[in-house]
Amino acid sequence: MLDVRRLILLRDLARLGTIAAVAQAHAYTPSAVSQQLAALQREAGTRLLERTGRRVGLTSTATALVQHTEVILAALEAADATVAAARTGLRGRVRIGAFPSAVRTLLPAALVGLARDHPALDLMISELDPVDMPAALRSRRLDVALLHDYDIAPTPPDPALDSIALLEETVFLAVPRDAAGSGVAGSGAAGSGAADDTAAEPISGARDAQWIIGSPGTLCHSVALHACQLAGFTPAVRHHADDFTAMLALVAAGQGVALIPQLAIAQPSPQVRLLPLPMRRRTRVAYRRGAGGHPAVVACVSALHSATTAFLD
Repeated sequence: MLDVRRLILLRDLARLGTIAAVAQAHAYTPSAVSQQLAALQREAGTRLLERTGRRVGLTSTATALVQHTEVILAALEAADATVAAARTGLRGRVRIGAFPSAVRTLLPAALVGLARDHPALDLMISELDPVDMPAALRSRRLDVALLHDYDIAPTPPDPALDSIALLEETVFLAVPRDAAGSGVAGSGAAGSGAADDTAAEPISGARDAQWIIGSPGTLCHSVALHACQLAGFTPAVRHHADDFTAMLALVAAGQGVALIPQLAIAQPSPQVRLLPLPMRRRTRVAYRRGAGGHPAVVACVSALHSATTAFLD
């Protein structure tokens, strides 16, 4: 019988590409990972790994095993969900991951609802960038996570995760109210904080502007660059900020322009104009494949849907 824990290491090697990365993800030494993979190869009785230059690659048999591993792990999650559903009452720790604007807007009401309906649940929130949450779910550091992507840059499905759609938001280009000299073509000075539906191509009109975008490696950073590239230019980045409130403050101070999703706009500054874009940020509730029937996951999904509906109303 193949060892599931070793199969997980093989799966992560296929995903991460190096033994060193697998070791870091599991807090092992590279030597320990190599030993476990060698033991798995002995259990299988056939070659699973092959050298490609300095890297270790997977044979076709190993690749097939990785696919089987995803099925096995989903079945184990489903079995755990079945056992949990047979217990009386919901109890235990539930770890929820969310991006900052969701923590500020959707999570408080969801937590209140969960605490009221399921007081024995021990709820723990972790604020993470969406790019980090799939790995946190796979490694069981999270049980439920709010992930998002953008329609102009969709995220490929993760074979280890399932998800349910939660929210679609308009994305705005935030520009200083008095855009004279900011490089934003045609934005004028009318309006104060409200969305301007007359802006046909706001991003193209901001090709000469200074930009405020997320830190390299974040989803917001890559989406801002991609949006500008689709408009035919590379943005001149003046500031990096990972908090939308900070971005809006910098825009209000005349420091540049920024992409801001609807959820992050609580009280628009009169010094900022918001130009709606033909792009959407899409949020979904994600969990490990097979865990969708777990009562705690069901409760979290229901609470998040209720909080989102209340927020939008």
